[in-house]
Amino acid sequence: LATGPRQDSSVFYEFRTYDIKPSKMKEFLELVNKYFHFRTAHSELVGFWYTELGALNKVFHIWKYDNFAHRMAVRQALANDKDWQGKFISAALPLIEKQHNEVAYLVPWCQLGKPPKEGGVYEWVTFQMKPGGPALWGEAFRAAINAHINTGYTKLIGVFHTEYGLLNRVHVLWWNESPDHRAAGRHSAHEDARVVAAVRDSVRFLESQQNELLIPVQCSPLK
Repeated sequence: LATGPRQDSSVFYEFRTYDIKPSKMKEFLELVNKYFHFRTAHSELVGFWYTELGALNKVFHIWKYDNFAHRMAVRQALANDKDWQGKFISAALPLIEKQHNEVAYLVPWCQLGKPPKEGGVYEWVTFQMKPGGPALWGEAFRAAINAHINTGYTKLIGVFHTEYGLLNRVHVLWWNESPDHRAAGRHSAHEDARVVAAVRDSVRFLESQQNELLIPVQCSPLK
């Protein structure tokens, strides 16, 4: 953010969240596992999850694009892809209640990571910061993230700041071996003076925070 180099890459990430009808989640995930290869043939899927805690009946996926022209070309190609439209979209749309998307960049001081092994769970944490942007809260926020990394209980996958959607919003994606491993680590972090001090400084700029526990689906590159 403000404490790193300027945003000099055109690469961005689109976050897509779908609210699925409560009785249709199983059917929707079966469609994803069966037909989503038609979608990933067009652009890079970073990860695809369903929510387990913090929200219900939601799926969440992250797409990587080289630039906005790349995204537009992909969207046009998808509209003309008969397999994607006929086998997935036509069957999936009746199962979806609502769709939401955001566009975000990785913060300059973070590279997209990978978990050390498959089989864990992911935590998606959304921070709504006070107006003023990274110039106001970027340094304190980075210090809080680094304090959690230094405890070693969790693995950072990525930190993103929004470009389209609500501004002054930062999303952090973490990986843990299990929900219990995450809970134990959080308890330890709460007793770590370094974490407490860094978080106390950062929350001066925080308006709200939301956490969701995510489970990767079968086709997700991040598992």
